[in-house]
Amino acid sequence: MRGTTVLPGTPCTAPRTGEPPVHRLEVRLPDEVPFAIGTFDSIGPMARADFPHRHTFYEIVHVTAGAGAHVVDLDRHPLGPPHLGVILPGQVHHWEDARGLDGSVVLFTPEFLLDHPGDQELLRRLGERPWLALDAPAHARTARLMAELAEEYRHGAAGFASVLRSLLHVLLVRTARLPGPADAPGPAGDRPGRHGRAAAGLAEEFARLAAGTACEAPTVRECAERLGVTPGHLAEAVRAATGRPPAALLREARTREAQRLLVSTGLSIRQVAARVGFGDPAYFCRFFRRETGRSPGDFRKHHDRRAPSIEPGAPPA
Repeated sequence: MRGTTVLPGTPCTAPRTGEPPVHRLEVRLPDEVPFAIGTFDSIGPMARADFPHRHTFYEIVHVTAGAGAHVVDLDRHPLGPPHLGVILPGQVHHWEDARGLDGSVVLFTPEFLLDHPGDQELLRRLGERPWLALDAPAHARTARLMAELAEEYRHGAAGFASVLRSLLHVLLVRTARLPGPADAPGPAGDRPGRHGRAAAGLAEEFARLAAGTACEAPTVRECAERLGVTPGHLAEAVRAATGRPPAALLREARTREAQRLLVSTGLSIRQVAARVGFGDPAYFCRFFRRETGRSPGDFRKHHDRRAPSIEPGAPPA
């Protein structure tokens, strides 16, 4: 995706040999909001990637035209627009024999949901049925919301990030209301087996634990003990479900809690550091910069600036 994700072959490499590439959302400056919206054309060729890959960000696609199929994890969804698709961080997906693909693509990181943490639960539920066929009224409502998101993002007026989050929240709530596809099992081999479902369930429990204990800064071993499994089994399950090691997700949860405190409280950086388990503020600042690319002070100062990474003519990141 032009200016938004790393193309295959550079830093966007598989975490282990033989695993799918992991793409990340990129912005051109360190003080820009991790959100982007555009058409399949403006996002670029990676929006139609035909090889299995994962994201570290969320992707929502509103498909208005096209033929072929979209594959999420082991489920193949034939195209018969209009559709609404939700791809969660860690899910493996690709487009198969896609022709004439058109519509809107929304990209955002978990960090973008800081003001609406409940939206992560909505997204998790939508990830269980990631491909929805829209009837005419639902298609029209979705198209209007996508147009509003695109207009707000394009103009970038004062307070635009809060408006984007509110519009995104409406989109998620309305999407969660839609009836899902029939739960009838597909042909053998088309869906994850018992082991895959067990790994996904354990990874989900770990994600909830990591989010709820970010201030405690638990280790992977401590999390494994709380979940009643060995550290090795936990690491295998989390990597199978997300493509990432559990230690990385613990760092991410800790970073996200620090970000929430920085943007929603008047706590000093020293106090924020203590709240997320750092006795040394200087070490916290180094940790935060390593994880986010900016200092805690810069993050607090520049939160909610626009990311013009996919606007026409924007240079690649």
